[in-house]
Amino acid sequence: MKPTLTVFTPTFNRAYTLHLCYESLKRQSCKDFRWLIIDDGSSDKTKELVDGWIQEGKIPIRYHYQINQGMHGAHNTAYELIDTELNVCIDSDDYMPDDAVEKIVSFWKAYGGNNYAGIVGLDANPKGEIIGTKIPASLKESTLSNLYGKHKVKGDKKLVYRTELTRNTPPYPIFSGEKYCPLSYKYILIDQKYPLLVMNDVLCHVEYLADGSSMNIINQYKKNPQGFSFFRKVAMQFAPTFKERLREGIHYVSSSIMGKNYRFLIESPNKITTLFAMPFGIILYFFINSTSKTTVMKS
Repeated sequence: MKPTLTVFTPTFNRAYTLHLCYESLKRQSCKDFRWLIIDDGSSDKTKELVDGWIQEGKIPIRYHYQINQGMHGAHNTAYELIDTELNVCIDSDDYMPDDAVEKIVSFWKAYGGNNYAGIVGLDANPKGEIIGTKIPASLKESTLSNLYGKHKVKGDKKLVYRTELTRNTPPYPIFSGEKYCPLSYKYILIDQKYPLLVMNDVLCHVEYLADGSSMNIINQYKKNPQGFSFFRKVAMQFAPTFKERLREGIHYVSSSIMGKNYRFLIESPNKITTLFAMPFGIILYFFINSTSKTTVMKS
């Protein structure tokens, strides 16, 4: 019988920490899930490690290896392979509380349906402290954009999506020589269709490792200007307020210059906003090029 949930984990040379996720999945109080591992070109012992876990037979595991495409390329592959009703990404340095699958499945069966995109829950650090802020208790549903923009929620949140939506939303673009496109691209598009059900429970324990993408966002920005520029165009197009649209426009200008695309005004979905953003985007471009910090901007 097909499980309700796929837990998928993109990984790249994370054999040293992947066991945390595995151990947490073995401890789940509800077994109504499958673990999909997308190995994005690892050269360490990831395959041998996972092969051993598959031999143990403690939980259902599907392992898929591909040539390195970056985090968003691994997500593209996962969404092509997943065939369960729901899916959730648990990164290779993260793990789930012992009752997370039970909470997701029971909550969805009680309240979910085709009028919702999925569930938004909480992330916490290994000590159990909430990342950012909780979601307002009175809020029963919300798009992700409104959660941050209208309701002023802070910090990363855990997203559980209906697979039908993640599969049918256009994939992340793969740009030659680049390995990153912000994952929020798909989330913004899904926001235009359905809200998420709100669940104020911790679904994932997160640790921001020094080699993780969250801690290296400035380097990602410099190395992947086409991916960032693409994302900012979409974010600017659907931004709910002028302030947010202007912010996206500033980043769009900066990343376009970074990628030596000087046709950015012509290609902009909102030319007036982009004109306003140009001086600030140019300043941001020079600042990012000169800074040695890693996490100075919101993505």
